[in-house]
Amino acid sequence: MGAWCGTDLTIVATRPQKKQAPKLRKPPSAKAESRQAAPTPVDDSYDRARLKLIPCSGDFYRSVIEMLPFAEDDRFELLDLGAGSGLLSAMIANEFPKAHLTLFDLTPEMLMIARQRLKPLGKRVRFVTALAEGGPSTTYDAVVSSLAIYHLPDSGKRHLFADIFKYLTPGGMFINADQVAGETQALNQRIRQIWMKHVRDSKIAERDLQAAVERMDRDLPATVGQQLAWMRETGFIEVTCTYRNLIFAVLSGKKPLSAPARA
Repeated sequence: MGAWCGTDLTIVATRPQKKQAPKLRKPPSAKAESRQAAPTPVDDSYDRARLKLIPCSGDFYRSVIEMLPFAEDDRFELLDLGAGSGLLSAMIANEFPKAHLTLFDLTPEMLMIARQRLKPLGKRVRFVTALAEGGPSTTYDAVVSSLAIYHLPDSGKRHLFADIFKYLTPGGMFINADQVAGETQALNQRIRQIWMKHVRDSKIAERDLQAAVERMDRDLPATVGQQLAWMRETGFIEVTCTYRNLIFAVLSGKKPLSAPARA
């Protein structure tokens, strides 16, 4: 999970802008595991512990990849916000061998793991920890984020959605795989109880589960409905929730081809 220390997430970047809109892609293939220059296996103790807290992790992450509107051999630029250990970026790089990825995270320790994992990809991958004033110096065909944005207060989420809208090329896609809140307090308590049961079924150490619960008490997830509304207000179209399992959801939206300039 990525770390966030603020809401101004303007990225230092140097790649040239792309003008064409993304193309529709066919469903993900099963060839990803056999491709050359695959990400390097790393000490995955961090990811193993995290994935036990996401009983639906397979479908959760697969939903992000399936929503990327590209063909397998397309060249495109992707920004991963709160990239953490690079787990999601590694999956995307495997599925799209010509994609170029920029990983942003404010935690150098996490990006060290990501660097090791993605080292074989060479110049296809860049790592960013710095923030800059003003607008982005490049744009991206897709922006993704996984289990990071829910750390921000609601005002920060709305501010970030507006920034992401600026980072995208016309027709670009934003996909957010995140922790979400229940629509009512009673529903929120119920789905958390069910989640805890599923996590215990994964044989997680009780101390690890309790530590996660304590962290969750400090988290700031918003409901699916709130976030979809904020995305529409920002200017995204085709806004939808493509996946939901208890406290986890995948939300997406597209920047219009003729999006007006936003301040």
